Amino acid sequence: MKGWRPLAALALAGLCALQLLALLRTPDAWMPARIALALAPGAAMPLDSAMLGAPPGGGPQLRLRRDAGGAWWIARLPDSGDGGGTLALQRDGAWRRSGSASLAAGQRFQLGATAFSVDAADAGAATFSSRGSRWHYDGATLLRDGAPQPACPGSRLGTRLAAAWNRIMPMALTLARPLVFGGNLDCGNRLAIPGLAAPAATLARSRAGLLLAGGAGDAQAPLLLAEGGPSMPPAPPMPLSAREEGLDGATALAAGRTRLLLRPDGDTLYLQPVNHVALYGEPQLRLPPGITWTWARRAAWDLPAGARLPLALTGGAFLLGAAALLWRPRRAAARLPAAQWAPAPASAAPAGTVLAGAGLAGCGLALLWLQRGAFGPAAAPGAGISMLAAWAALWLALWGPRRLPLALAAGVLLLGVGLLAQLELGLGAPASSWLRYFQKSAALLALGVGAAAALHPLRPAVPPAQARIEAVLVLLAGVALAALLLQVAFGDETGVFDLQPVEFAKLALAALTAHCLALAAGGQPAPGTPHGSVPRASMLRRSLRLAMPALLFMALLGVALVQVDDYSPLILLALWGGAMALAHALATRQRLASVLLIVCAGLVVLGVAGLRGAGPAQLAQWNFYADRFLVWLDPGTHPHTGQQLLLGARAVAEGGWSGADRLFGLAALGRDAGTALRIPAVQDDFAPAFFLNRHGLAAALALWLLQAAFLAGLLALALRCWQAQAGARDFRRAWLARFRCFLLCGGAAFVFGHFLLSWGTNLAIFPVMGQPMSFLSAGGSHLLFFICPLLAFGAASAQSLEENRS
Repeated sequence: MKGWRPLAALALAGLCALQLLALLRTPDAWMPARIALALAPGAAMPLDSAMLGAPPGGGPQLRLRRDAGGAWWIARLPDSGDGGGTLALQRDGAWRRSGSASLAAGQRFQLGATAFSVDAADAGAATFSSRGSRWHYDGATLLRDGAPQPACPGSRLGTRLAAAWNRIMPMALTLARPLVFGGNLDCGNRLAIPGLAAPAATLARSRAGLLLAGGAGDAQAPLLLAEGGPSMPPAPPMPLSAREEGLDGATALAAGRTRLLLRPDGDTLYLQPVNHVALYGEPQLRLPPGITWTWARRAAWDLPAGARLPLALTGGAFLLGAAALLWRPRRAAARLPAAQWAPAPASAAPAGTVLAGAGLAGCGLALLWLQRGAFGPAAAPGAGISMLAAWAALWLALWGPRRLPLALAAGVLLLGVGLLAQLELGLGAPASSWLRYFQKSAALLALGVGAAAALHPLRPAVPPAQARIEAVLVLLAGVALAALLLQVAFGDETGVFDLQPVEFAKLALAALTAHCLALAAGGQPAPGTPHGSVPRASMLRRSLRLAMPALLFMALLGVALVQVDDYSPLILLALWGGAMALAHALATRQRLASVLLIVCAGLVVLGVAGLRGAGPAQLAQWNFYADRFLVWLDPGTHPHTGQQLLLGARAVAEGGWSGADRLFGLAALGRDAGTALRIPAVQDDFAPAFFLNRHGLAAALALWLLQAAFLAGLLALALRCWQAQAGARDFRRAWLARFRCFLLCGGAAFVFGHFLLSWGTNLAIFPVMGQPMSFLSAGGSHLLFFICPLLAFGAASAQSLEENRS
């Protein structure tokens, strides 16, 4: 066990050197810090989004106008096209896209030859009439003449479950489901418009009420809206997409993905780009008259003045703790033989580790605070500051534990590889927003590692009472269920409040299941219970133990079916469930069950191979995500929906064995990221495709070996924990050893599932499934809520084994 630290330290030093080299080799990049638009009253000017600092092709075509009174107006030109992005304005903290309007009584809107009259409308519901029918929509369910419509043919199970939920629950707990106009059939939340494909328009719930907006077919059949009311004369309908939006009271503007702050000042409108800003090699650009840019250079070591004091305090605390970890062992080593020297003896580790961990966690919180605009939207720290925090987290995770298990050593190196890939992606992109993935991962890593290091020495020397542990596990499950409910009610498949509760629920599910399996494998009665008699209270507690994992599993399954338009969570949960069943069967020596589970796994592999050989015509009859399988089998006939698969395969082919630069990515450090940036979700689901393109298949083989070492380290720890439970002196220590064993197996199963699905997706072994790769992808919630706790638990388990042995 002691031999892993020098090798891991040498490899980590090499990864840190590559990160620093990438940062130093990055060419200078310039961006607009302020844009001034001069316009006289009564004049107008067309605006390309590139004139506002957006990357070329990254935003719509706009028209800026001032009326005779000097007020500013902006509109999205109809010829922007579907891919040109949207225009949105922020007022009172709420965003509303142009080409949309809140419904009000007396309005009339028209799509194609079908006209609608709004009879009543408020912030939560609207009633309108058309073609002799009366429609009522509340943001979740569409009623036709007072009755819900039948489900659309071919609708998925998740859609049907969501519709059933919305019909029986009060409005506060319903799932937001948009009303879609278009198609030839009235069903579900779809209202047919003859001759127009869905979605020709949408009506959806928002913070500003129900918003009516045009859809993909707006150019062929624009959505027309006419204002009206009891005291207003009828007005002719006008295209909603061409309606101008006033800038009075607006504080920010979004053109595509680029966000700009607004500040009118007389005849000049000042805009400050703060997100997804185009980068240029030199501060020169030919601009039309009336548009002036103030340039700023992207700096790697920028830090807002107001953040220097908190970062100095937290960084100083970390340095003091790190010095205690390094200095006191050396003083103790002078009094010990060389063979007995350890990097962090027990007398020195707690104080230094707690101080260093608390300081590092404070740094991570401060960096997250800065990235969310604590000192202004444009006051994010430089990439170099985030890199230093990430280095501190990696070295603390490597040097802090008294014993370094293989799982922790491999995990630290995997984190270093992932941060290198995310840094390369951010530095090589032509827009400023790509670096935020690396910076967010670095801040969350500092927070997670720092918190784990600060709390680890505070663990009790004696295992607490089982009832107390069960209370903590039930609380963990309750928090996970509440977070999942928040995502269902207020979020979408990307999460809620910029978090992914599913990742925390995975950890809670693994812990609860490990507790139940540890009890089942032990078979001992509850403390104080005579053999042969089980009180009713104990029966109730036992039922709760078994019910909580099942309840949490069903909640995760429901979120996967209802909230996520993807079947990968189902595959991940099935793989985890099979792995846990196999672990329990092997631990309790149920040979028949073990053989059956292994045979089932082999049949699944054969089934995937059989699907690969099936023809598209055979799979077209399916109702289970048939489109994804068709794209997987024949992507050439689905170039639009299969662009992830096609672009990912092209990036992998360009990388070859030695990377696109033919030097394993060393020559391309800090340079242009190339065509791999065109892959949708390349920072997340398709991060392996970028890694293969950048560093080649040979580097990917090394990464696979490192991932295998991590999984092997977790399973080796789990096996040692199972062996330790046989020699435990009391039932608490035996239960704790079994709990650690099954929790490590569950964590390894989830991580293996992420590895398998991600590699299979990127290498076209499986149909496209949206799962990030652990350690490599820019998954903030996965890193903070699952990977960091799993690494901390592995380190704690290894240290406990060493303490019990001594």
